[in-house]
Amino acid sequence: MEMTFFTSTATALYSNTWTPKSQGQYAGTCIFLICLGLIFRGVVALRYRFNALWTRSIQKQDTAMLRPKTDQHRDVRSSQRPWRINEAATRACLDTVLAGVSYLLMLAVMTMNVGYFLSVLGGIFLGSFVLGGPEVASGH
Repeated sequence: MEMTFFTSTATALYSNTWTPKSQGQYAGTCIFLICLGLIFRGVVALRYRFNALWTRSIQKQDTAMLRPKTDQHRDVRSSQRPWRINEAATRACLDTVLAGVSYLLMLAVMTMNVGYFLSVLGGIFLGSFVLGGPEVASGH
């Protein structure tokens, strides 16, 4: 295993069977890594959008339950919101996909192949540029 960055068009990715044997196959592998970086940024943006959606849903429920006038001056503390299975399952699925894609990108970078490294960075850049960052996704 190389300990410094190197340039080669025959670097295995994820398994020995995924070793490009031509420049076209190497370009295809780099395009795959760019797409994987895009997917990574897409899942991050999607997760923030779901969080914003859940927050808005909770705020709507809080404003719907207005206190009577007699309780206006009393110190009222809000209780912790209930656990919801659909919210927890969606968040768990998104986190699992995010972790899996992150690890695949990390393994590609750990090959120390310059083309793979730049493809990962390019995909993440492109995903942030096209899909926006968390600030855009959450409405800030």
